[in-house]
Amino acid sequence: MALTYHPISPNTQQRDLFPQPITALSFDPVSDTLWAGNNSGIIASYYTAQGIRGVTFPVGGDLAVKSIVATDSLVRASGVSSNGIGAWGKGGVNKWYLRTTNPITAFSTNSTTGSVFYACTAGQEFFAINSQTGDVIRRSPTVSIYSHLVHGTNVILSSGSDGYIRSHDPRTSSTVNAVQAHASGVQGLLASGNFICSIGLGTRQGRPFPDPLVKLYDSRNMRPLPPIPFPAGPAFIELLPKRAGTIVVTSPQGLVNIVDVANVTNTEFYQLDTPSYITSTAISPSGTYMAFGDAEGVIQMLTAADEDAILPLNGFEGTPVEWADSPEPYTEIDWTDSTPLNSIGMPYYDNILLSSWTSKFMSSNTLYPPPPKIPQQILTTMKVNDNVAYAPLPKELRGRRNVAHSAPKRSTARFRSGRFVREEPETPTYEYDPDAIPKIYRKIEIEYSKFGVEDFDFGFFNQTEYSGLETHITNSYTNAMLQLLHYTHPIRHLAKSHITTDCSREHCLFCELGFVIRMLEDARGTNCQSSNFCQTVGVLAQKNNLIELMDYGKESADHNYGHMIQAFHRFLVDNLSSEGNSYPHNPWLLPPSEGHNDPAPAPITQLCGIDAKSIITCMNCQAVREKENMTHVVDMVYPRKANASDALQDTDFASILRSSLLRHSSHKATCPSCNKQFSTFDSRRSIATKDLPPILAVNAAAFTEDALRFWRDGRNQQVFLKSAVELQGQINGQDDLETALYELRGFIVQVVTKEKRSHLVGVIKVPEEEDTGAEDESHSPWYLFNDFTVRNISEQEAFSFPGSWKVPTVLYLERVEVQHRLNFSALPYNIDLSLLSQDTNIATKRDKKLIKHELLQPEELPKPGTLVAIDAEFVSMQQEETEYRSDGTKKVLRPARLSLARVSVIRGDGTKAGVPFIDDYIHTSEVIVDYLTEFSGIRFGDLDPHLSKHTLTPLKVVYKKLRLLVDQGCIFIGHGLSKDFRIINIFVPPEQVIDTVDLYFIKARQRRLSLRFLSWYVLKEDIQIDTHDSIEDALSALRLYKAYIKFEAEGTFDQKLEEVYREGKQYNFKPPTLPGPTPTQPQSTPATPAAMIPPQFAMTPGQLLQATFNQPQFQMNAVPPPFFSSSSPYRPQWRSR
Repeated sequence: MALTYHPISPNTQQRDLFPQPITALSFDPVSDTLWAGNNSGIIASYYTAQGIRGVTFPVGGDLAVKSIVATDSLVRASGVSSNGIGAWGKGGVNKWYLRTTNPITAFSTNSTTGSVFYACTAGQEFFAINSQTGDVIRRSPTVSIYSHLVHGTNVILSSGSDGYIRSHDPRTSSTVNAVQAHASGVQGLLASGNFICSIGLGTRQGRPFPDPLVKLYDSRNMRPLPPIPFPAGPAFIELLPKRAGTIVVTSPQGLVNIVDVANVTNTEFYQLDTPSYITSTAISPSGTYMAFGDAEGVIQMLTAADEDAILPLNGFEGTPVEWADSPEPYTEIDWTDSTPLNSIGMPYYDNILLSSWTSKFMSSNTLYPPPPKIPQQILTTMKVNDNVAYAPLPKELRGRRNVAHSAPKRSTARFRSGRFVREEPETPTYEYDPDAIPKIYRKIEIEYSKFGVEDFDFGFFNQTEYSGLETHITNSYTNAMLQLLHYTHPIRHLAKSHITTDCSREHCLFCELGFVIRMLEDARGTNCQSSNFCQTVGVLAQKNNLIELMDYGKESADHNYGHMIQAFHRFLVDNLSSEGNSYPHNPWLLPPSEGHNDPAPAPITQLCGIDAKSIITCMNCQAVREKENMTHVVDMVYPRKANASDALQDTDFASILRSSLLRHSSHKATCPSCNKQFSTFDSRRSIATKDLPPILAVNAAAFTEDALRFWRDGRNQQVFLKSAVELQGQINGQDDLETALYELRGFIVQVVTKEKRSHLVGVIKVPEEEDTGAEDESHSPWYLFNDFTVRNISEQEAFSFPGSWKVPTVLYLERVEVQHRLNFSALPYNIDLSLLSQDTNIATKRDKKLIKHELLQPEELPKPGTLVAIDAEFVSMQQEETEYRSDGTKKVLRPARLSLARVSVIRGDGTKAGVPFIDDYIHTSEVIVDYLTEFSGIRFGDLDPHLSKHTLTPLKVVYKKLRLLVDQGCIFIGHGLSKDFRIINIFVPPEQVIDTVDLYFIKARQRRLSLRFLSWYVLKEDIQIDTHDSIEDALSALRLYKAYIKFEAEGTFDQKLEEVYREGKQYNFKPPTLPGPTPTQPQSTPATPAAMIPPQFAMTPGQLLQATFNQPQFQMNAVPPPFFSSSSPYRPQWRSR
């Protein structure tokens, strides 16, 4: 057949300068430019087919440029030794650079569905990267080192060093299909329609050898198709634009074969005139030009244009070539004896010059130093009258007045064991900087003393009645999201109701959200932690691979929490909708419209669901089709930069939010009505105002600088965000006459430091404060939740976005006219008490001889004031991280993470006092690092449902049981309960806790006594000899409490407590390990009867504990009846002792 291409003059500029191989080539899609990378890590641009040299810039490192991708606005590239990937403008200015631990091995072009591309590293990591900012959106492990990444039809294709071609889901990066194409690796990969083409290395006599075939596969099922022979050995493969299904195969010797995949007889051959080897290839977007780089630095060119015609490389008159800025010529200096030295330009320097004097050498006069700049806040509000300017002084610049300044004192209020000194605000001595992060927004780390995290003074950072959440746990970045949902009352109602249902899921986010909300409600200002919720997030994240796990303190410097929290937000709301769905038995929260007989959707869908109808119109034949879709989260879409011919767009918050709801867009596809390929379709949503949801959940999606510019404060402190917005629906392209008023409930912002490290804080309008704010104008209902730091802030400060450090992420708005119509009366709110009488075991090999508890009978169900004794055992899920200093001291960076392994609750009164009714081992799906057998009694297999011989119960069920006891008003007795309840992650009101570690404690002695020592001295019992047992410990605590009641009734408790401390000092507060004399007891204390010793004959576990407990000395009927009343004389004594 006739030849299409002919050679033109090669580009020899690189060879003439310094011969180096051309390792990468890429044609610019919008300008007349060819980009070439050489073996030294330098990228150069060549303009027009004549090869006029233009911009040059390095990619990092001194080895070869591996790959180049030119887009409409950027040039993206990576090198062999660049340790990352970057993007440069067409003028050579770097836009962003993503550094990676391991070298980049391959990256793809931009996704067709958004500004995202994919890359992989030699460390077997797979990244999804924002092409505009360089932020990592998602990362996941790979099974091999990928050498090529290309976009296929709805999938990402990769080829690895193991010779496999894999297809990946672009949403999760998980592998969908895989096939081994070549035995020793893949050298080239491309996709065209449903075809996948690859070239690579086979094996011959045990050594890699170029495969003389171009392999073909069907991308839909990875089915192999007949290969294309290429005896010369293919080295490069490219797709030929404008000719469907046509590829260009090139050999190292310069043999070029153009072949149609569907018809291999339709082929063209060309031989390049090159004395060297071909090292890179590229084809222009129009298919008019082909470029081939060789090992001597020459770029060979083939063109399909006529010999007399000169066509642009990109095929059309595109954007003008962006030339590099030329440096200004040096000024000629006529040197004389009087020429001033400052007329000579200063060279670049990285050390302090000798002329950089300190302030001690500077003279002070009217001209120097110059006056400080007036802060921008003052300039924006300044008014001028008769040449005199005046402005109010902003609150943040006022500081303290009439105070003698001294050196700032270091706060010692972080630990409760130290001195309680409150730090006063310091008078600012610097100029106002809108990019400086205010103190209340900064990230605060939890520090650990020798007493552990319980000693940290959380109250110093939160003096409100609204609880904060701690941070030293995995996935604690969700704290701000939890606070936002907690103060959104309709969601709070649903979550509290869901924990009362019989939810069968072991890992349920809705249940854990309800438990956290109940804890925050009860705590009323006491710090809490969401460890169980975060643990469930981790389990579901690994199961579904939809969100990223983040261990606190282990995030990389470039980690973007804004991307992360918005992905988690969508994941969370979708999960809450499915977990709370009891179709067809869902209650209606709003009365349905007339004629609506369908069952109610999920409760979360009724609150946040947007039931929209997409109207899609073909612009060629005007065919219209409709598509129903349901979404729970709205992603904000910002207006693009307007051209001169475009109509002006509204840029206020309400207009952008409305346009994001209606989502007007266009795309190209094949029209089924007119059968036109690549027809343009116009798509927009149709939503009536009455169908707008009661709660609007919004992702701000402010990922670019252009989007953030909308949120920044304007002149005269005008803010973009408003407390209330009016939204108007649209029906079939016509604006709805009805409007809906939404009030902002709260939002989450990402706080970004200058070092690009970030964290999340919540800015929330607390509903309980709205009525207070109406009475007191100086009081604001807006609060800042910075993890465990909680502060009241003004509305102006809440809505202000003064600098780039404050980035919006998630917003919640409530529809005003609907809130009072929401009906939650059909929801359940009480947990079934019969749960305490049910056997919840899931172990398949439980040994009935090891059952030590008796379930509660219906007549024994707890009532307010019921006494119960409790103890828990724990296992370690993460080792403690400690830093040892050079002076021999150590600092705990992160304490060991413990998880509940066993909990025992025993009856505290009644005929069966001392008999356990809960003795559950806790099933966990996480990896256990240390069973802590010496302290917990837990051994390998005890927590495995297939191996355990004990009563094994899911954590959620055990938590429900404890939640029931708390809600019923039970009084918990135990030893060291604050730590137990903290790890269990439940808040028990202080008036429902009697802790023997506080009963037997003298504050002046500054030493708390162990349960083992108290049992040995007071009860004459040796416990915890070989290991710990939670039933034994709970029983000992209950008996210690009985002894306390008896001693208080006799009026001898203070005397006996002094004796305990005195004798304890003699024995170092530890029971003697060898048999020895018993500590002397006072004459007034009766000797312990022999009946206290457990009987040595066969008894059931319940009888054994009951016989051991029911002794004359410590009978429960010795408890004075008025003890539980508010007028009891005992409780105030031990609380203040």
